Amino acid sequence: MMTLAETLRAGKTVYSGWIATPEPLIAEIAARQGFDCVSMDMQHGLQDPISVMRSIGGVVHAGKPAGVRIPVGDFAMASRALDMGAELIIAPMINTIADAEALVAATKYPPIGERSWGPARSMMVHGNDPANQLATGNDTSVTLAMVETKEAVDIVDDILAIKGIDGVFMGPSDLSVALSDGKELAPGADWLDQPIAHIAERTRAAGKIAAAFAFNADRAKRFAGFGYQFIAMGPDAVYIASGIKTLLDGLR
Repeated sequence: MMTLAETLRAGKTVYSGWIATPEPLIAEIAARQGFDCVSMDMQHGLQDPISVMRSIGGVVHAGKPAGVRIPVGDFAMASRALDMGAELIIAPMINTIADAEALVAATKYPPIGERSWGPARSMMVHGNDPANQLATGNDTSVTLAMVETKEAVDIVDDILAIKGIDGVFMGPSDLSVALSDGKELAPGADWLDQPIAHIAERTRAAGKIAAAFAFNADRAKRFAGFGYQFIAMGPDAVYIASGIKTLLDGLR
């Protein structure tokens, strides 16, 4: 089976589940549906290190790769999530070169980064051995820096030029707040199309992975049209609410 990194580098579009609830069974159920990947959200979701560790196990057991969005600035958690078996790290609010370099330091082994050795759980869930883990760890981990502020958009080329940054993840909600100077929360606004397209274009020009969060299928298709290759959809509360509505609508 291809790793997530191999799938993305082959040019395939990946649709990921987005799990905010700290219940591993929800992550596993999502993995057993049509998603290509399942990501746990620690920034705005209720996930903690234990729920992330258990959720990763359930996702991998279901045959899918797992990702984790870490809290802002928590680069230690990036290392821990990889040690737990995550293949993807999404780091929010990467607004400076120093932020991006700190992210790489935590997610890549030397000589690219400074990631500390200790992937015991990862080797267990993926059936890996220490020698292969060290040899392949940098290539099989996907490190995405979130670009969601004016400052980050202005230096997106510089962020993408950093070795070890595998791509950027566009957050439309914060991007709309930032670019409107706090006047609008408008992740679906037409006026966002230009910066959203710009981020994708610069990322693909750098030969890296353009990723985004979509709140519905229409936005996901639109982002794919812009060239975004990894698209997260959710959160899980939407899946549950939609399922309940569909079930009850069948009674009417």
